[in-house]
Amino acid sequence: MQVTRVVPLYAEVDNHLGGRWTSLRTAHREWLWHRHAPTRADATPNAAFVDAGGLEECVPTIRGLPDHGDAWSRPWQETPTQARVDCPDFTLSRTLGAEAGAIVADYELRATPGYRFVWAAHALLDVSRFARLVAPVGTSVLITDPIPAEHLWPAGLDSLGPDDGTATGAILERGQIRVVDGDQHLDLHVECADQPVSIALWRNLRGWPEDDPYRSIGVEPMLGRTFDRADTSCPVAVVPASGSVRWRLTITALVEGVA
Repeated sequence: MQVTRVVPLYAEVDNHLGGRWTSLRTAHREWLWHRHAPTRADATPNAAFVDAGGLEECVPTIRGLPDHGDAWSRPWQETPTQARVDCPDFTLSRTLGAEAGAIVADYELRATPGYRFVWAAHALLDVSRFARLVAPVGTSVLITDPIPAEHLWPAGLDSLGPDDGTATGAILERGQIRVVDGDQHLDLHVECADQPVSIALWRNLRGWPEDDPYRSIGVEPMLGRTFDRADTSCPVAVVPASGSVRWRLTITALVEGVA
């Protein structure tokens, strides 16, 4: 009988380099994709985004300004229990831990009440052309690229290969998704009280950039349901009167096997 069981997942981060997650691995594989991009180490606030892979903390926006947000291009301060980055309009803190083999990241953003923001765990994954995404059929999904349109899942987005020269951005209106690559699974789940959650997808099958396309697969738990916090047509996260928003990201690795 085939069963799916949780296997221990390990994370490594580089807080001096924007709080970037550099590894997300089990004993069987590395899940994060990386790209040679030497200018990533020299990025400064308000710089254009450097696509080096891994998992970047993108806040308060993804598209718009600053490009992919303020936090990824700034060094984070470390304490014995957490990491923190101070940006002009907000402070973001992150505490990493483990529960039953899963990686758990607890976040808090502090800003003036009414502050609007988008956050994404901008994870680029190293998956094969046979990989697929699993979410409930019929879930609302907004395809943003190349032409904005509302659809119902899977809308042709569940397959992650083979490379076909397309690049599609989309936002799935739920806070959980599973990546299946052979007998290896990765479950990503974001939860936040009183704020909109979603999963952003970047399905780049060598369709971008035009001058030198490469393959990159983004599966990105989010607060908000738009890539740009200036977008007034879709929900974003809004800091309440308390001046604080807290949320949790849980990433679980599983493997299929015979019982």
